[in-house]
Amino acid sequence: MKIRLTPRKEIFNGCEPYVIAEIGSNHNGDMNLARQLIQVAKDAGADCAKFQSWSKKSIFSRSVYENNYFLKDDYRNRTDTTLEEIVEKFSISESDLHEMKRFCDEIGIDCISTPFSKREVDFLVEGMNVPFIKIASMDVNNYPFLQYVAGKGLPIVISTGLSELYEIDKAIRTIERAGNLEIVILHCVSNYPPKDEEVNLNNIRTLQTLYPYPVGFSDHTLGVSIPLASVALGACLIEKHFTLDKTLSGWDHKVSATPDEMKIICNESKKITRALGSQYLVCEEGQERKNAFRRSIVVTRDIDAGQVIGEEDIDFKRPGDGISPEYTDFVRGRIARHDLKRDQVIRKDDLV
Repeated sequence: MKIRLTPRKEIFNGCEPYVIAEIGSNHNGDMNLARQLIQVAKDAGADCAKFQSWSKKSIFSRSVYENNYFLKDDYRNRTDTTLEEIVEKFSISESDLHEMKRFCDEIGIDCISTPFSKREVDFLVEGMNVPFIKIASMDVNNYPFLQYVAGKGLPIVISTGLSELYEIDKAIRTIERAGNLEIVILHCVSNYPPKDEEVNLNNIRTLQTLYPYPVGFSDHTLGVSIPLASVALGACLIEKHFTLDKTLSGWDHKVSATPDEMKIICNESKKITRALGSQYLVCEEGQERKNAFRRSIVVTRDIDAGQVIGEEDIDFKRPGDGISPEYTDFVRGRIARHDLKRDQVIRKDDLV
């Protein structure tokens, strides 16, 4: 099944993957940094720059702010800030997001954002005219929200981290019942980063088997090997966190791709797709190359005109532009039309 994800990109299993540079909150509240991230993602070959449209009101309840749970990692030992302050600083406003969309349009890269509330969905659809909507893994079982998003009539890309298969299935059926059949499913493991044995890339094949929709990979691993491996399984879309510097403070910088890594993912994924080709298709090589590498029937001694060519008179050597070894029975027992020299390639007009 093919999905027209954007006006410029139709995706399906096994296509050259659509690459999303997940900026998320890696702009750290600085829109100059956000512009840099967009430009460098574009230069690296990414198809899309993605943000996250959460606010202090739409992402956490009061109890989470009170216990400061998400202050671990970079902010574990800090007492000079609170989770609420960090969320407020790292969120992106509607006006800033609109400006980022304008900048993306100018340089020729798609711009989307993941919504966390109905208001944010409305803004992305009506205020930004995004080509599709990305659903975060945390909302796979948020069926009322999925129904609302599906009603917007845009393609939906949905990550499946944290989810049991029955939850994924219910999410897909919810979107379908809302009349939306433009779905892209992303295999995802919501550990940051996951261990290799936790990634289970074969889930891509499972999802491809269960559903007619294109399947991609939302990646939280370190480096480039795992997302590139997903392409070999037919992943049509790769989403990868993106940063300019892994040492910056913030939630996702450490597990994000650097510009060099993003460039490798974009370039090498296309090479992998081209190399996969189609099943049971013989590579179309030039006849000159075939002739150079294959063998022909040659004579092992000088043979006079009128002599019968026997088994002991035949050998097989390069080049392959004479009679092929598969026609040995045709040559054996035939009479030489004229003199043949040792090691001479036999041709049909050499035989009576």
